[in-house]
Amino acid sequence: MSRRRLQAWLVIVALVLAAPGTAHAYIHLGFDNAGQSRPIKWNSSSVLWYANDRTVPGVSPSQFQAELAQAFTTWESVPTATIAFQFAGFTSAMPLDHDSLSVFGFQSVPELDRVLGSTAFVVDVITGSIVESDVFFNSIFAWSVAAGGDATRFDLRSVATHEIGHFLGLGHSAIGETEVRTDGGRRVLGSGAVMFPISLGRGSVEDRVLQPDDIAGVSDLYPDGNFRSDTGIITGRVRMNGVAVNGAHVVAFNPQTGTLIGNFSGADGTFRIAGLTPGPHVIRVEPIDDADIDSFLDPAGVNVNFQVTFHDRLIVAPRGGTSASFDVTVRPK
Repeated sequence: MSRRRLQAWLVIVALVLAAPGTAHAYIHLGFDNAGQSRPIKWNSSSVLWYANDRTVPGVSPSQFQAELAQAFTTWESVPTATIAFQFAGFTSAMPLDHDSLSVFGFQSVPELDRVLGSTAFVVDVITGSIVESDVFFNSIFAWSVAAGGDATRFDLRSVATHEIGHFLGLGHSAIGETEVRTDGGRRVLGSGAVMFPISLGRGSVEDRVLQPDDIAGVSDLYPDGNFRSDTGIITGRVRMNGVAVNGAHVVAFNPQTGTLIGNFSGADGTFRIAGLTPGPHVIRVEPIDDADIDSFLDPAGVNVNFQVTFHDRLIVAPRGGTSASFDVTVRPK
């Protein structure tokens, strides 16, 4: 069986870019196979995971396992998704070992001084099935398991909830807003998704709770029996000067619920936004301009040289169906 490794990273700070962040959307991790885009996902009804038994200051092995279990439960509890996990025990095996075990654990990686955690995969590139996934938490940082957080440490459960999103096959969301700091990094002003790629910082426990973009992403990947029939899909195409726009963020805003859910346009300019509450939505199209492009997409061919644009009419997401395709025309910056 042919296999290859894929990686997704949670980055504390992004490189400096010209513009502050704006609201974006969830994506699924995946790869191209014979010209077809294939998402990666677990194809087991109950996914086994192991906890490394290493101790770090402030976190015992039992506390580590308990926080991970809480984070797993957060994703299991999404009512519109069907996915389950099972703790298989403690192990001395380390994360990122190619050993057919999905291991969570601490590792000291000083050279990754802006990375809190990392998720790696072994994937069957024929079917897209995840065979193994390991997660490490960087022990060069101070970690907390305090119920209300610790202002001097990073909250383990929050970061674990983010990394388990990757473990499931979700990519980064960019629903959030940042500003450039004097040291060249970015400070998060607000985040609307656990899968936002930049940490909220020491002491924050906000990422213990999933947001609508996270819920739509995991439900689209692991739908329960009623998800497809109870929600709608909006599809269309982004163009500029008659040419397809690759990598545009297309966001559907529901004025009744106040939620933002969206996706990115592909090389042909088309996009698909699933998991929407049936009804009218405001459509906003914007460039990726608040983080490294490769935090979200393969940067090759991605166009960021266009203005933020609102579609000139509301688009209805039909219950259990897909909207008629429509074009959004953007203008150059």
